[in-house]
Amino acid sequence: MKAVPVVEAAGALVWRVRQGRLQVVLVHRPRYKDWSWPKGKLEPGEHVVTAAVREVEEEAGLDVVLGRPLPGLEYPLADGRFKRVHYWSAQVAGRPDRPAVHARPPAQHASADEIDRVRWMDADVARRRLTREDDRVPLDALVDAHARGRLDTRALVVVRHGRARSRASWGKGEATRPLTDAGKRQAAALVPVLSGFGVAEVVTSPWARCRSTVAPYTAAAGLAATEDEPLTEAAHEESPEKTAGVVADRLRAGTDVAVCTHRPVLPTVLDVVAAHARPRVRAALPAADPYLRPGQVLVCHVSGAADDPHVEAVEVHTPLV
Repeated sequence: MKAVPVVEAAGALVWRVRQGRLQVVLVHRPRYKDWSWPKGKLEPGEHVVTAAVREVEEEAGLDVVLGRPLPGLEYPLADGRFKRVHYWSAQVAGRPDRPAVHARPPAQHASADEIDRVRWMDADVARRRLTREDDRVPLDALVDAHARGRLDTRALVVVRHGRARSRASWGKGEATRPLTDAGKRQAAALVPVLSGFGVAEVVTSPWARCRSTVAPYTAAAGLAATEDEPLTEAAHEESPEKTAGVVADRLRAGTDVAVCTHRPVLPTVLDVVAAHARPRVRAALPAADPYLRPGQVLVCHVSGAADDPHVEAVEVHTPLV
C-alpha cells in the first residue's frame, strides 16, 4: 500500500500571565479569514524545532524560547496529503535568553497579505476565537499545565558529543580524540536546536570531542562553555557520584542549560533525570544503550524551585545534517 505523503509543519502557543490571567498569541490570516496559532511548513532540510521558532518570529514578530511540547495535530489536505503540525508552548525571550536569540539568523516577517493581525488574548477568549476546532487541543493542554503549575519550565539539554575518530585510529589519548567531519557537521546542526530551547549556559566535558561539539553554539551565542571534569569518561568511571552531583546541580539551576558528555556517562545522567521525573516521564526516557546516538540531544523540561525540581516532559532530537 502506497504511503500517504505528509507535510510537516511546526508552531507554538506563545503565552504569558497578566494580572493573574493566562494569555496567548493568535494570528489572523486574511487569505483564509481565520484566527490560528503562528505556524508553518518546514523548509527543505529544516529541523522541526528551528521551524517552530522561525514561524513564530515571521508571523507574530516575536523572538521566543520553546518550552514543553504540546499535542500536535494531523489532518487531511485537499490534495490527498496529510499535514502534521508540531506544537510547543513558548515564551517571549527575556534578557537571560538573549544569547540564544543572538545565535539565530534574522527572520523575514510575514507580509500583511499573509498575517494582518497579531493579538494577545485571554486563554478563554482565544478558545472561542479560534477558527478550527482542532486548534483547541493544544490550547487545552496548555491551560491544564498552567492550572497544575507545570507550564513555566526551563530546559536541561543533555548532549551526546558528535561522531568522533575511532579509538583504534587515534593513538594520542582519549582526551584529545577529535570529531570526524560528520561530527563537525552534527555540531554545527546543533546550533538552531540549542537556540530554540533558549540555552544560555553550556557545561561540557573538557575532552576535545565534547568541547568541539558545543563550540559552534557557544561561538554563535557569544557564550563561554564551562568545563567540568566529572563529565569525562575517566572521572565518571572513578566517581559516578561526582558526575551525578554535577548533573543534579544543573537540574536545579534557574537557567536553560546544555550539558555535553559521553555515551558511558549517559546512564548516570539519566538516573539523575529519572529521580526527578514524574512517572509517565520516566517511562519516556531512553532505556537502552546507547541511550543517545552521536550528536543527539535529550531535552528535559523542568519546573519547580531549585530545591524541588520536577521533570515535566522529555523529547529527543536529532540535528539534521
